[in-house]
This record gives sequence, structure tokens and C-alpha cells, in this order.
Amino acid sequence: MTTPESNTDFSSAMDRAMRIREIYHALETKNHGSAWTIQEDMIGFTYDVGELGRLLMADEGRWVYPGDLKQDLEHKLAECLWWLLVFSGRLGIDLDSAFASKMAERESELSASLAGPAAEA
Repeated sequence: MTTPESNTDFSSAMDRAMRIREIYHALETKNHGSAWTIQEDMIGFTYDVGELGRLLMADEGRWVYPGDLKQDLEHKLAECLWWLLVFSGRLGIDLDSAFASKMAERESELSASLAGPAAEA
């Protein structure tokens, strides 16, 4: 569901992410006797976040990277987003509402900080 404040709709992306996660669960069950727990998913996610960090370093010229950096950054960002969609699906969190609410809160806080007195140095 899209709200005017958020202008986002994660519903179809979440559905697709969960379908793909179910395929992984079937492979995990086939290969290891059971599907990964959410804790094991978190380990997979943190591994991908680490790879994303290296790619971002390479993009800044701080890590030597021999591959196709732009393509690999796109893929790793998409993969990290996939993990977040999977977590929200597994936890029963409405990501559309959560995102809209958090962004409204953050925007309000930041706007108030800009409007308030300057911080002392």
C-alpha cells in the first residue's frame, strides 16, 4: 500500500523476495536437512554488507577491485535490499508503513534541528 507521505510500495518486491527465499529454504532443506533460521539469515546478510563495504571502498579508490565495479555494486545493493525485504517478511513487518513512519519522523527531527539554534563549536 502506498501512502502519500512515503511514495513507496514494497509489496510486490517483498512478495518476490519471499518467493526467492522459499526456494533457498528448499535448497537448504535438501542440502542440510532444514532451512536457515532468521539468525542464520542475519549472518548471510552481514556477509553481504561486508562485501558492499569493500565495493564502496573500491568506488572511492580505497580498495583495489578487479571486477566490474558498477555492475557488482548494483547487484550487491539489490542483494542487501533483498535481505531487508526477507527480514521484514519473516518478522511480519509492514515495510511500507514502517518506512513512511520512520522517514516522516526523521524529516521532522532534521527540519527542527535546522530551524533551531545553531550548535556551539
